[in-house]
Amino acid sequence: MSRILIAECKQEISSFNPVICTYDSFTINTGEQLFTYHTGIESEVSGALGVFRQRSDLTLIPAYGARSTSAGPLAQESFDRIASEFLSAIQHHASNIDACYFAMHGAMGTTEELDPEGYLLQEARQILGPDIPIVLSLDLHGILTARMLTHSNGLALYHTYPHVDFADTGTRSAKLLLRILDENIKPIVARVKVPVLVRGNELITETGVFGQSIRYAQQLEKQEGILAAGMMIGNPFTDVPELCTQSVVVTDNDPELAKREALQMAQDFWSRRSQMQPTFTSIEEAINQAKKSKGPFIFTDAADAPSSGAPGDSNALLAALIEHNYQGQVLLPIVDAPAVQKAFEAGVGNSVTVELGGTLDTRFPPVKIEAVVDILSQGQFVSESWGTIQNAGPTAVLKNDHYTIVVVSRSISFVDRSIFLGHGQDPKQFDVIIVKSPHCQYHFFDEWAKENFNIDAPGATSANLKTLGHTICQRPMYSLDEGVTFDPQVEVYT
Repeated sequence: MSRILIAECKQEISSFNPVICTYDSFTINTGEQLFTYHTGIESEVSGALGVFRQRSDLTLIPAYGARSTSAGPLAQESFDRIASEFLSAIQHHASNIDACYFAMHGAMGTTEELDPEGYLLQEARQILGPDIPIVLSLDLHGILTARMLTHSNGLALYHTYPHVDFADTGTRSAKLLLRILDENIKPIVARVKVPVLVRGNELITETGVFGQSIRYAQQLEKQEGILAAGMMIGNPFTDVPELCTQSVVVTDNDPELAKREALQMAQDFWSRRSQMQPTFTSIEEAINQAKKSKGPFIFTDAADAPSSGAPGDSNALLAALIEHNYQGQVLLPIVDAPAVQKAFEAGVGNSVTVELGGTLDTRFPPVKIEAVVDILSQGQFVSESWGTIQNAGPTAVLKNDHYTIVVVSRSISFVDRSIFLGHGQDPKQFDVIIVKSPHCQYHFFDEWAKENFNIDAPGATSANLKTLGHTICQRPMYSLDEGVTFDPQVEVYT
């Protein structure tokens, strides 16, 4: 019987979000709670369990899980607590395990530690010793570090964006780990760092040019001797030393094959770098277009996307629509706990005057709104994307002549229509819908909207990367700098 320990530590942050995240933002599962949470949902751990549970000769050990929605940097003392719990759970089982599967993200960051996943892996390796295989699953928006590679044996990466392959990535991780145990394969990892940061529609893997890199990686994974492959484009909002794009190839004890294919993937990606940059519409132009013809129009405010690490309390588009006297029907979400409290005090059916926005990111002056309280709730709703219960905290739907505003108390991912549908609002019935996510699955909005404007708005996750103010990542970096050259170097980890 082989004993496999399973643990999870996942979060993505924006270094440019002024709100420091804390331990309380995380959902913590210990022991069997970890498996109970993941059973039957679309997640990496669920996918891995689906593979492991097919085998009668495995004992699965649920150790620890910590996961949070994207946010600002994690307070160091909160990370210290999570790290202590994570490592203590591993220590508890260390003398009686044969392998480890860790579900991670790759774009964590604290107020002090710029490579949290690397730290956890380094400390876990010290506990486990050199012979226990560790396999990871990672988001393609992660930042793979030398420390992470030094202290792990293999990995699997997401192959889709928008992400719809959480479980599949866990499945591939589990199969790789079992091959290490069953066949005594010896993974060799090659990576090439590409000095490029990318955003925009061409990253949609089904339709954009980034999909060419992903499909090449998927073909590699079908070849004899190649265990895993992928492109990590990093999270450009997580300003850390090794932020960049990376090609990654894992082979069975064949460093030359790993190096050759990692170089090929990196050079192909570099040749397409200019295509993977965003195009923007100014706020004023988008409003003018919406005034000229009937919608519905999507106003994508990716600069304030909580799923990318922004607070979600930008009122920039709301303020502009009011200033330009837009007369259509507008639907939007915003994070503003004080406004929700006022709505609860007023009660359903009553009028309330609130100042919306800027309660977290103070670059946005509050906008005064008079509205009727239409709905009050505790903010629990079913995710359209994942089928899981989401919790936005106390929530109010405010309505006046032109605006329907779903006001939530805490930052949550607005990656689909869930917050709207869960509070009685059908986006198809509005003229303008503000969507605080860079890309959603096609059928959520783009399938039926007349046009989707990628708005050049301010915010902690703006795709206009030069406006953010990177100070830590390696430079020069395309597209932050001019005249960037690429001299590919392959790193090999055994």
